[in-house]
Amino acid sequence: MKGLILSGGAGTRLRPITHTSAKQLVPVANKPILFYGIEDMAEAGITEIGIVIAPTTGDEIREAVGDGSQFGVSITWIPQDEPLGLAHCVLIASEFLGDEEFVMYLGDNMLEQGLSGFVKRFQQSRSDTMALALDGPQLDRPSAQILLAEVDNPSAFGVAEIGPDDEVVQLVEKPEVPPSNLALVGIYLFDSSIHDAVSAIEPSPRGELEITDAIQWLIDSGRRVCHEVLDGWWIDTGKKDPLLECNRLVLDTLKLVVDGEIDEKSRVEGRVVIESGAKLVNSTVRGPAVIGAGSLITDSHIGPYSSIAVDCVIAGSEIDNSVILRRATITNIPRLTDSLVGRDTVIVRGDTRPRATRVMIGDHCNIEIE
Repeated sequence: MKGLILSGGAGTRLRPITHTSAKQLVPVANKPILFYGIEDMAEAGITEIGIVIAPTTGDEIREAVGDGSQFGVSITWIPQDEPLGLAHCVLIASEFLGDEEFVMYLGDNMLEQGLSGFVKRFQQSRSDTMALALDGPQLDRPSAQILLAEVDNPSAFGVAEIGPDDEVVQLVEKPEVPPSNLALVGIYLFDSSIHDAVSAIEPSPRGELEITDAIQWLIDSGRRVCHEVLDGWWIDTGKKDPLLECNRLVLDTLKLVVDGEIDEKSRVEGRVVIESGAKLVNSTVRGPAVIGAGSLITDSHIGPYSSIAVDCVIAGSEIDNSVILRRATITNIPRLTDSLVGRDTVIVRGDTRPRATRVMIGDHCNIEIE
């Protein structure tokens, strides 16, 4: 089985962070979101992975992931010149995928459940069906398996209708009257018949080849589409608040690791990771939290659910429930909370008179000032 990770989105909902960086590389607990998906695939035994990238962010993602050896996998890069839909990603990846089964994974998704069981159950279902009907038609074997999650607002998602035989009978995109509360999570398993489907469908009204249309084509062609309901949490990290929530959930799994330097006036409380090369001076870190390598924390309090990336400088400040990207400098800020701070950002509180707030802010920012 091969893997296909989609990392070509523009990340407009995370602007201005994504004006200068790929959304799939925004860190959760100091690890890029994309890395979690690659690691999940590697753990499931999938070692050949294709990653779909866009012209604007492809080079940055290539540099971060490398050849895949750090994850124990090999990477094939698949450029997508325009964002023409998830089914279009399958279409352009057909040469890489060949006739093999594959798992397709949205690169900005985060979920508690791993892939191993999901993959094994699909393969076992196909194997069991084949064993029961050795001389029967291949259509008896499941051609796809989708992961679903129960949601409170199904009208905002692609929704699956499940038949009496517990198989998927219809997929509806953002229905006014949802047939169920089961939303598509963004993780799919396919056999090679999906290539016929993506070649047969037409673009949707928004000009994209929709994967829901391709799966519906399989159903209408008499092929079986199975499903599983997600066990645990699932978060689309495409907006700030869900990303911070995801950061909290991952930080809750931390164990105490102190590889950095802590002076006698500093304290570490709870589940905290202090990476090698980080330094605490007259500061408190209360977990769950992570302090990245090379960061300097002086005269500050880092509260729960904070991720401070590498080479940051935090001085005379108080931070909680925030994600601070690499090389940021935060000085004399009484309290920074519920925030996502970009790379190489400088946030300072001036002491000179007349005191004033001075900012240079990009598009799509939300700022609250006391």
